[in-house]
Amino acid sequence: MMGKPQEEHRWLEQLVGEWTGEGDCSMGPDQPPVKNQFTETVRSIQGMWVMGEGKGEMPDGSGPTTTIITLGFDPAKGKFVGTFIGSMMTNLWVYEGTLDADRRVLTLHATGPNFADMTKTASYQDIVEMIDADHRVLRSLMQGDDGQWVPIMTAHYHRKK
Repeated sequence: MMGKPQEEHRWLEQLVGEWTGEGDCSMGPDQPPVKNQFTETVRSIQGMWVMGEGKGEMPDGSGPTTTIITLGFDPAKGKFVGTFIGSMMTNLWVYEGTLDADRRVLTLHATGPNFADMTKTASYQDIVEMIDADHRVLRSLMQGDDGQWVPIMTAHYHRKK
């Protein structure tokens, strides 16, 4: 099935480029956040998808990491769709999400392993907020057993000049 880029595909194009970033990662409820730095290269796949490849170090300093994210828009679902993989994990994250009314915040939903109890799964949100053309923030949250969203990671991306 052939598709043509929609307005939502064009929204994703603002992610294309070279980025540097710094983040804070929660390593557990009783531990202070750990900082990490990384780079990301995001490219367009003919205006229909974007693919980002991130490189950095594990927040605990245990070695290098590589991450791959794909994002697109499925007009039949009326939703953004995508995937995420990382060299530090075995789970394939499958996204589905929407933009807010101001078209600045993309909220992606996924289900994955519950890091507090690996025998269970949990709901997650990855929230991409465009601050301006050269700065975006990614917030990752996990839904606890009580239904509350718990922040697990925040990362600031800055476009390389």
